[in-house]
Amino acid sequence: MSQIRRIGLLTSGGDCAGLNAVIRAVVQRATYGYGWQVVGIHKGTAGLLTRPLEAQVLDLGQFTGGLLRMAGTVLGTTNKGDPFAYPMPDGSRLDRSQEIIEGFRELELDAVIGIGGDGSLAILRRLAQQGNIPLVGIPKTIDNDLGDTEVAIGHDTAVEVATEALDHLQPTAASHDRVMVLEVMGRDAGHIALSAGIAGGADVILIPEIAYDVEAIARKIDALRRQGRNFALVIVAEAVQTEDGEPVGEVKASGGVNYGGIGHYIGRRIAEATGAETRVTVLGHIQRGGTPTPRDRLMACSFGVHAVDLIAEGRYDRMVAWSGRRVIDVPIADAIRAYHAVEVDGALVRTARGLGISFGDA
Repeated sequence: MSQIRRIGLLTSGGDCAGLNAVIRAVVQRATYGYGWQVVGIHKGTAGLLTRPLEAQVLDLGQFTGGLLRMAGTVLGTTNKGDPFAYPMPDGSRLDRSQEIIEGFRELELDAVIGIGGDGSLAILRRLAQQGNIPLVGIPKTIDNDLGDTEVAIGHDTAVEVATEALDHLQPTAASHDRVMVLEVMGRDAGHIALSAGIAGGADVILIPEIAYDVEAIARKIDALRRQGRNFALVIVAEAVQTEDGEPVGEVKASGGVNYGGIGHYIGRRIAEATGAETRVTVLGHIQRGGTPTPRDRLMACSFGVHAVDLIAEGRYDRMVAWSGRRVIDVPIADAIRAYHAVEVDGALVRTARGLGISFGDA
């Protein structure tokens, strides 16, 4: 610990609520606890590719109470440009990892804290190993799909936003005798749809982990009608595929799919199968913004403090995590290797089924 004087901090990957609370916690713990200087790196690893470097010293005067409540990240972030295969203007790919490592050296950092999801942490770990950079990771992803942690920064706020959307859709659905379909984010996992669907009183939850049949959805809606209900709420995760097994979205130049549009597909199929009037709402990036929930702020503060303490203890290549109502830390390699999808026989799925919610599979 006596050798530590100056640490770096960056946010990487997609933004979410709670990132500024983490930044604040890291600066406060490093300053109050150890007297260290914290350097904030702008735009993730992209800030280390420019010359001059895009970075600034962070001090307590910048972190008023307002920052705790702000979504996004004051440091900026990026989810593009793999430094090991960086896209160049001529269409080629160039390994620029050494430039980033040189940027770390130029900032004279003794250690770095990276806040990111599985993709970002994988890249940061590879850079750290190549450049012999002491690294500690903090998990953030609205998708909550990182392994070895029950909680990631941003997920709780995303669930709250989706739940509030269902709260707003229910009265208008009842007023107009409609089926309301809400499409939410989550990448390849259905955690947001599942949690918000239960909390928001959805009648049907569609997630990529459970195959569905439109006829089963139609039977659920017909059963609601027989019970005297004139509306239904359906929530669908963006990675749910068509009945033919095709993902819905735009194919990226780098491969894979930018999901978006499955809600409209499900809405059309429900209308065809039931004759019901349907309306579709796609939340999209609204789930990334907004004031972070108290739980996201609490996790942010706990993770930030623990990450700084790991540096003080000289314990690197670790990611802070939440398990059993306490903060722990795990090897970064384990966290990014163990993808955390929805457990189809887990507690929340059983809860939903117990409430009579349909997954479109029966």
